[in-house]
Amino acid sequence: MSWKKERDSLIAQTMAFVQSVAGRKEEAGPASARSTPAPHPPEPLPPAALEPRETAKSSAVAEPIKTAGPLPVAPAVPRQAVAGEMANEIRARIAGFRAHQERFSREREEYFSQTLAKLKAQIKEMPPPRPDKE
Repeated sequence: MSWKKERDSLIAQTMAFVQSVAGRKEEAGPASARSTPAPHPPEPLPPAALEPRETAKSSAVAEPIKTAGPLPVAPAVPRQAVAGEMANEIRARIAGFRAHQERFSREREEYFSQTLAKLKAQIKEMPPPRPDKE
């Protein structure tokens, strides 16, 4: 099917849907006519149809909106179980991060202590400074 035919079919289906939503189902035709591609694009609406209509105030009660029924809902996982599992995972990650940081801190302290000890040992091994002759 060429893209033009697909486009025309989509336009026809959209117009049929709009007409059914607007309450003009008798003009839309049967459901099988909606799925068949239109031979040409539908004609644009006349300007009078695009102008806002004035609503007459009457004592009649508006009809309730008809729905197709409740939407299927996936079975819900208890919120506390998900939150508890996530909280446990977060706590475990934080504990791992803290342990990692503490290890880095210990290694840094050890390296500093070793370097300072080597420096002090080298300073002790140095010969005493000679007094300058003036």
